[in-house]
Amino acid sequence: MNDITFPFTALVGQEPLQQALLLAAVDPSIGGVLVSGPRGTAKSTAARALAELLPEGTLVTLPLGASEEQLIGTLDIQSALRDGGVQFSPGLLAKAHLGVLYVDEVNLLPNPLVDQLLDVAASGVNIVERDGISHRHDARFVLIGTMNPEEGELRPQLLDRFGLAVEMSNCFDAHARQQIVKARLAFDADPNTFRARSEAAQAALSKQLHAARAALASFDFDDAVHAHVSALCIAAHVDGLRADLVMLRAARALAALEGASAVTVEHVERVADAVLQHRRKEAQASSDTQAPRNANANTNASNASDEGYMPPEPAGTAKIKQVRPLAAKKA
Repeated sequence: MNDITFPFTALVGQEPLQQALLLAAVDPSIGGVLVSGPRGTAKSTAARALAELLPEGTLVTLPLGASEEQLIGTLDIQSALRDGGVQFSPGLLAKAHLGVLYVDEVNLLPNPLVDQLLDVAASGVNIVERDGISHRHDARFVLIGTMNPEEGELRPQLLDRFGLAVEMSNCFDAHARQQIVKARLAFDADPNTFRARSEAAQAALSKQLHAARAALASFDFDDAVHAHVSALCIAAHVDGLRADLVMLRAARALAALEGASAVTVEHVERVADAVLQHRRKEAQASSDTQAPRNANANTNASNASDEGYMPPEPAGTAKIKQVRPLAAKKA
């Protein structure tokens, strides 16, 4: 990694984003993190900083103009026909194995390319096929996509396939804004000294990530956790079961990261917002609930005109607790 990478542990006021990135690093099968927000909200800074914490420390950037072959790799058919063996030229997916694959302005990529990217991110395997010949290889990486909604949105079908989503916003808190600016100025003035101050915290967090990955398989989900996940997803009117699966995996990753003995309902609560942020359908839920009442709206208004009666407001969807910062790191 470049020695002037801003330290992940030195990021200021980015707790929800940091948590989402760490969860995806613990369990890449979560399906990556989509970070949306205006320019200048440290989206790319956080993505690059995460890669430094991983064992391989690899950061691969997918350029906007990348072709399918650049992404998935190529097969030399002539070599296969001549020598009987498959000669594979690795693409960016292979190079990102065990590291971070970063896509800036993912909303501007062609949809088929995003589709392939998300397929591999979820499965951890890349399969290249050409003229009846195929090659597969492991491609287990942390996918981070960033976007500015002002420049266009992702199709809903693709949006849903990102495991977690975090929406960044401009900071209008004077104290927090000053802390962010002071940290950036100190880093720019003397990167090495700034990084040295974060060295112990960085090492501790990297060790914590490694331990969490190793412990992941030892966790299971009890009925209370399953019930809470189902209730939250139903209340959010999500499509399909992808949200349930991602929420369980994210809660398990958080439990492992914090060294907990079991996955609890509290872990579910703390990851729910990142899971439902881009899947919640409040407008549809509200209209569905209101429709039966609207059918009798004229009757209700007529019957109540002399009594001052107003029909009750439709019930809203359940509110999800805000994601809290991670618990104190263990040394």
